[in-house]
Amino acid sequence: MKTLAGILILISPLLLFSQQRNADFKHVDWQVTSIEATSPDTLAYLLTGSYQKEVEKVRSIFRWITEHIAYKVNNPYAKRETSEYIPGYTDSSFTGEPIHETIAKRVLQKKAAVCDGYSRLFKTLCDYAGIRSEIITGYAKANMGRIGAKFRSNHNWNAVYIDSAWYLLDVTWASGFLTYRSGEYVKQYNNHYFLTPPEEFIQDHFPDDLQWTLLTKTPILKEFDASPFKQKSFSKYSISSYKPSKGIIEAALGDTIHFMLETRDPWNDRRILPDVFFDTTMFYRSSLWAFIYPGAETGQRANAGRKINYTYVVDSDIVEWVHLMYNSDLIMRYKLNIKRN
Repeated sequence: MKTLAGILILISPLLLFSQQRNADFKHVDWQVTSIEATSPDTLAYLLTGSYQKEVEKVRSIFRWITEHIAYKVNNPYAKRETSEYIPGYTDSSFTGEPIHETIAKRVLQKKAAVCDGYSRLFKTLCDYAGIRSEIITGYAKANMGRIGAKFRSNHNWNAVYIDSAWYLLDVTWASGFLTYRSGEYVKQYNNHYFLTPPEEFIQDHFPDDLQWTLLTKTPILKEFDASPFKQKSFSKYSISSYKPSKGIIEAALGDTIHFMLETRDPWNDRRILPDVFFDTTMFYRSSLWAFIYPGAETGQRANAGRKINYTYVVDSDIVEWVHLMYNSDLIMRYKLNIKRN
């Protein structure tokens, strides 16, 4: 009897996840086609006010966005782009309202957005509906149907909290795709990106914050063989080269690993404000991660020329990920494979 109870405890989360994702949402999907509103608060009420279940509210918000918001393609040569990520606004003091709401209103007005607008609109509507959600930034292997050329942050998606559990979804990719030849947007709903199981989501979505894989063990992407992962803040700086060039480092306990960044304009880099949204308390929770600075806190100034040097001594066989900090910004991530006798 105890064995049966143990099995039920193990499989119940899987059953719950399957029920949430595979429920019959025809009544919800049909309703969203006729709903219109110009403000996020009114829209959230119209979309979720008649539902009791959280998953129905999330589905209503998700499907409304996929049905009413088009992917914004301004560049006639968009097919040549390898990244759809456009950094969001960093200050909304001129409006006196949260930045997510400012962008959500613009998306509703224009009925078009890139991934930044899609994810912020989703979060804003969830906020008004009383549903916890987060905007996740990271690397997408394909952007609206194209293969990405650079291993760096290039996309936004969401996580949502339903009935005491976190789920992953991508409202941008669920809405449609860009054709390879013409770069035109084709509206076509893809249910795969609604509450996608984490082990499937990681196949084409790699978050800046590894906690948002929702996996106990983060897999190594093949992209690490060719390059370390560039975090969102990497693109802010004038970094021209780095070493090691590969993202996977083999080492043993006691080894000293040397890292180097070269920047084209170190003086200008120092004038750039660090990411105010970077939560060190959240990142430092895991003993699997190491964060290293260039020498002392003033290491950037102590280094001559344009080269910034880092040193990391492998003193633990638990650490799996090494992060480089630059100007108090998290900019790069390496995978550490420690050899054990």
